[in-house]
Amino acid sequence: MSRARADADPVSPTTFTPLGNPTFRSIWLATQVSSLGWLMQTVTVSWLMATISTSNLMVALVPASSTLPAFILSVFVGAIADNFNRRRVMFAGRCIMVVASAMLTAFVALGFVDPWMILGFSFLIACGGALNDPAWQASVGDIVDRRDVPAAVTLLSVGFNTVRTVGPALGGIVVASFGLLTALAVTTLTYLVPLGAIWRCKWKVRSSPLPRESMRTAIYDGLRFTAMSSEIKAAIARGTLFGLASIAILALLPLIVRDQLGGGPIAYGTLMAGFGTGAVFAGVSNGVFRRRLSQERLMTLACVACGACSLSLALTSSIAVAAIALALGGAGWVTAWSGVGINVQLASPRWVVGRTIAIYYAFIDGGIAAGSWVWGTVAENHSLTLALEGSAGALLLVAAAGILLPLHERRDSEPDPSQEFDAPPVALDLKPRSGPILIKVEYLIPEKNVEAFLVLMRERRHVQTRVGARHWTLQRNLQKLMQWTETFRTPTWTDYLRLNHRLTEADKVLDERLLILHAGEHPPQLTLSIERPTSPIRKAERTAPYVHRH
Repeated sequence: MSRARADADPVSPTTFTPLGNPTFRSIWLATQVSSLGWLMQTVTVSWLMATISTSNLMVALVPASSTLPAFILSVFVGAIADNFNRRRVMFAGRCIMVVASAMLTAFVALGFVDPWMILGFSFLIACGGALNDPAWQASVGDIVDRRDVPAAVTLLSVGFNTVRTVGPALGGIVVASFGLLTALAVTTLTYLVPLGAIWRCKWKVRSSPLPRESMRTAIYDGLRFTAMSSEIKAAIARGTLFGLASIAILALLPLIVRDQLGGGPIAYGTLMAGFGTGAVFAGVSNGVFRRRLSQERLMTLACVACGACSLSLALTSSIAVAAIALALGGAGWVTAWSGVGINVQLASPRWVVGRTIAIYYAFIDGGIAAGSWVWGTVAENHSLTLALEGSAGALLLVAAAGILLPLHERRDSEPDPSQEFDAPPVALDLKPRSGPILIKVEYLIPEKNVEAFLVLMRERRHVQTRVGARHWTLQRNLQKLMQWTETFRTPTWTDYLRLNHRLTEADKVLDERLLILHAGEHPPQLTLSIERPTSPIRKAERTAPYVHRH
């Protein structure tokens, strides 16, 4: 099912509206089953490692092996998600997860168990997840209506945080009741569910008439676009800081239950259920919150809620009070993550969304990992209370960071590229990889229009650079003061065509505004050139430099 029109109401009526889309509903539900299996597997593999190895380091490496691939491979898998059919990328990632999980189960069944083998298969399963996740997140905008993207992103967060409340406990019950092998086999079966859903579901994605980008160019373009987008940078920075500060709630919860509340597994499960309840409530109410409050205000409230949760956990010895505090923390957790996730989705055009999402998750995972280490170190070397109080203080600083890094208010996604571009005729038989291409545009600007022209050219530099222009400059002729020349490069002829295909209708309106300031009888003159080296080259490669004027 393809993404339809952008309705007049930019915000989805309710959080559950995207579930009316059968394709999204099928894959979303299947993903929850898989997430449940993954959480069960985390518990199972950790317990398996603890039973066969006496090394605390090996046990500690189990969660690291599950999160490291997403951090290491983020930029690469994001480029793959944008450069290839996302449905096939999701299918490939899920296949890796199924095969690796099945092999781990088979080795355990045969008695071939080794700590490094366990880490290896855990790492491989996580690689499949790292390949699947950016493609799935990027596909949300292709599957649902544009106005439903915020609700769909919220559902992704609500779903995982709901499953998080029961997954580890269910994994422990299965291991205790039926054994490690059964738990691993059940996990493998859960990985098959989304594989079947992706196989059945098909959705239409606008295809590009141009060849795929090279991985090097795709990665460069993704990093450059992210670096140039103030909206995405602010969302990544605030999300990373929030993850670093707030993860103390979940990372230290086992210690809180054991040392401060004097509880056991039942108390831990009760508190996780409280966290999940708050998360679900916030997710269901997210559409209402977004209509009434700005994104920055929601982020501030989320930080305050999680800070209050941390402070309450530091001071209370009551399980009931702790459960209420965790419900508040769960609500803040989902509100914050869905908010920054929505901002990244909406600020990213479809051609680059896989890369921006992957970069976002790399920073988020890094912040959460760093926060777990920081607050764990504080708790070990000082006290649990100090770590939770420090987390609460840090969350207030994250809220205050909105003064310097405000989240932008965006109610609709980036407009789609117009995809309408007729390449100017050229006199040379250019190949797709011919280049570098030098582009010059000459304007005639009267002195009275110079100030307005420079304002527009600053905007044009941003537009052209973010879609692929390199080494953009603006020059003024010292002998003919009315003559201004815009110059930039692309690595190849295909990159020049791709740059123009990425421009939106709003970007092209800028050309019309510049034309009003132009004083020439004819439109601004476009000159395309191809650079050639001056060093000696083989005879077959000799070609006269080509200059085309249009």
